Amino acid sequence: MTDKINENSGVLIQGHIKIHNPETGEVIVDKNNAIHYENMSISLAESIGNAGTGWIYQMGFGNGGTSVDDTGIITYLTPNSTGTNASLYNETFTKVVDDRSVNNLDPARNKIETRHVSGTNYTDVLVTCLLDYGEPEGQDAFDTATDTDNLYVFDELGLKSYSPSGAGRLITHVIFHPVQKSLNRLIQIDYTVRVQSLSGA
Repeated sequence: MTDKINENSGVLIQGHIKIHNPETGEVIVDKNNAIHYENMSISLAESIGNAGTGWIYQMGFGNGGTSVDDTGIITYLTPNSTGTNASLYNETFTKVVDDRSVNNLDPARNKIETRHVSGTNYTDVLVTCLLDYGEPEGQDAFDTATDTDNLYVFDELGLKSYSPSGAGRLITHVIFHPVQKSLNRLIQIDYTVRVQSLSGA
């Protein structure tokens, strides 16, 4: 008997971010994100092929995803999701979220978890990243900046894969309204990447 290949099968990857203050409960951003499918395919193959690279390692933050005119109208750029050398528009800060890495200084609050419910065809990868009161170094004391070009007024972020060279590939990218990180506020990012197997008739 010859096995029939089901050409309707495949894998769907979806991403979602929630940016919030874990102390006050304020939700700042809650939206889906773009997946860089080429880089994601490389990362998945490297990970399951035990290539020693490819897994989620860092979260990158930037301030180049939007422009704000004199009347306050925000223009959002398109997420970078093509080309293996894709990057954030203007990365200004990165944080290691791989809780098995010696470079992660707070693995209890910056970590990666996988969640699966038996009998379902999807698994979630939950990446948690906390920007504590004192980070990034050099931030303003209060969240009252009027200059959206401020290094720590973030309007884009993405997940980056591990690479021994340190130049990990961008595998997701999301752009949102400008959010200032300042000394007077905590910001936590809960970044969910859902990997779902698809099967057709």
